[in-house]
Amino acid sequence: MDHPIKNPQLGDSPGNAPRESFAVQLRAFFRRNALWFLVVALAWLLVQDIFGTHGVLAMHRSKLELQKIQHEINKLDGENDKLQGNVEDLKSDPSVIEGIAREEMRLARRGDLIFKTKQRPADPSGTPAQPNPAGQP
Repeated sequence: MDHPIKNPQLGDSPGNAPRESFAVQLRAFFRRNALWFLVVALAWLLVQDIFGTHGVLAMHRSKLELQKIQHEINKLDGENDKLQGNVEDLKSDPSVIEGIAREEMRLARRGDLIFKTKQRPADPSGTPAQPNPAGQP
């Protein structure tokens, strides 16, 4: 006598309800685990807020870089003001022009005496040369 095997999962037995659809099972799964999904999502958002590309650490690095650049800008502004003052002096003060001509171009006025000296060669041993007293080698 062949009797068909009743599979309770397929809903063939008379006491079992028909099998739930996939959508209903999925909805039930999400309801059961909603708290865990929420905790994981909040943890992910917290990690992104701290370590992400626009997070707290990135903002701190950006702020430090901004301060460094601002300091460099202030320094360059000071140099620029100094150079602008030098330009104004060169335009209006003849003594500044004369000083540059004497120092950098090695020019002289009429009547100035110029003494040319040779520089002593450096001692290769690195010790300064001691003057020799008269008569000693």
